[in-house]
Amino acid sequence: MCRLLTIAVTLVVSAPAIAGPLQVGAAAVDITPPKGCPMAGYYSYRGAEGTHDPLWAKAVVLEKDGTTVALVALDLISTPRKIVEESRQAIEKRTQIPGTQVMISATHSHTGPILHDGSARADIFTADGAKIAKEYVAALPGQIAEAVAKAHAARRPARVSFATGIEDGLAFNRRFHMKDGSIGWNPGKKNPNIVRPAGPTDPSVPVVLFETDEKTPQPIAIYVNFALHLDTVGGLYFSADYPYTLARCLAAVYGEDVVTVFTAGCCGDVNHINVASDKPQKGHGEAARIGTRLAAEVLRTCEKLTPAAAGPLRVSREIVELPLAPVTSDDVAAAQRVVADLEAKTKPAPKFLEQVQAFKALDISQRLGKPLAVEVQVISLGSDLAWVSLPGEIFVELGLQIKRGSPFPQTIIAELANGSIGYIPTRVAYSQGHYEVVSARCAEGSGEKLVDVALQQLRAQFQQK
Repeated sequence: MCRLLTIAVTLVVSAPAIAGPLQVGAAAVDITPPKGCPMAGYYSYRGAEGTHDPLWAKAVVLEKDGTTVALVALDLISTPRKIVEESRQAIEKRTQIPGTQVMISATHSHTGPILHDGSARADIFTADGAKIAKEYVAALPGQIAEAVAKAHAARRPARVSFATGIEDGLAFNRRFHMKDGSIGWNPGKKNPNIVRPAGPTDPSVPVVLFETDEKTPQPIAIYVNFALHLDTVGGLYFSADYPYTLARCLAAVYGEDVVTVFTAGCCGDVNHINVASDKPQKGHGEAARIGTRLAAEVLRTCEKLTPAAAGPLRVSREIVELPLAPVTSDDVAAAQRVVADLEAKTKPAPKFLEQVQAFKALDISQRLGKPLAVEVQVISLGSDLAWVSLPGEIFVELGLQIKRGSPFPQTIIAELANGSIGYIPTRVAYSQGHYEVVSARCAEGSGEKLVDVALQQLRAQFQQK
């Protein structure tokens, strides 16, 4: 059995004799890459031909009794750890907010740029635009810091309210039990061999509204979280996908100055494809449909908001070492052949799962047995609200376990946050196989360990209320 280790806990607690008011600021900075930048999301090269709608770095800064935190959401595919660390350093330099008190997450847009991180896959699929991709990544931490700095400068006395809506018609588990006993992955619409979904969805829509603390409050920001994979647009134009429409709809109601911060919940095995329907589900129209329905539920939820109880702002984080998924020397040799074929471009492309396995094998072999060090962070406000960061594409069941075990009335989980190591399936899914398991860099049991670490921090912070 693989052993999972945890190291280095940092806990920040503010408990002054006289509690001061909460201050909140929000801001957004355009982080859209230039035309020609390689696009993320698929196992093929795509150079962007333009922009449908801009990509943003959005930030909310909260300050109370000497403790300051930043919640950041990026319209990007992931948050490589190097970018997180460099962004935190830049944020700390510009605002004095400790980097360990910043949560940076990605929405997982498949119509954003590849974030060149030196991996085998990034090297191949940015080959024709590597210079643009590398320059973009080099500038990104400064842009993220700019968003936080603007939000920090905009702080003002604020009030917070929250509620959770339900939208149960947009998300579908994409793994299915099939008639032949196998697990199917995106097996196709109206497929007669589907028996039932292999997992649940999470229909909850946590909403947090930040407003000015005035007789007639003005909205500052709306934080929305939903567990649904962002891969509805496709094509060769940069787009934030359905969060773009969500933000536009809410701006029409609350004003253009309100910042809508969207984060992805645990949706590693959840997407928007309804296999019971034969209707097409791709393109900007589909993204607009999803964003509009989600906005409608947010607006309904805003009619039942509850003021958050006053209390301290707390931050904790734990670095967890996750063992690597097993890879053999034969796997590495096969991977090298697959990559050679892709680079040569003289043969038919290797099969999809062969490519997935190849890039996984090469990434793992490059680590020389060194485990994956990932961060689980918890930020809480009073006894009502908590935010949890998880470092990858997390299966929905793992997020549901955290929510069920959390003592906070509203616990929001942002996946692909403070680092991204790819898919993190449940223990059961490892025995079932298919795409997410083939792709996973971490070993079986890693997801359950992250759940335990998150719950430990949530319970510790709640007890300090």
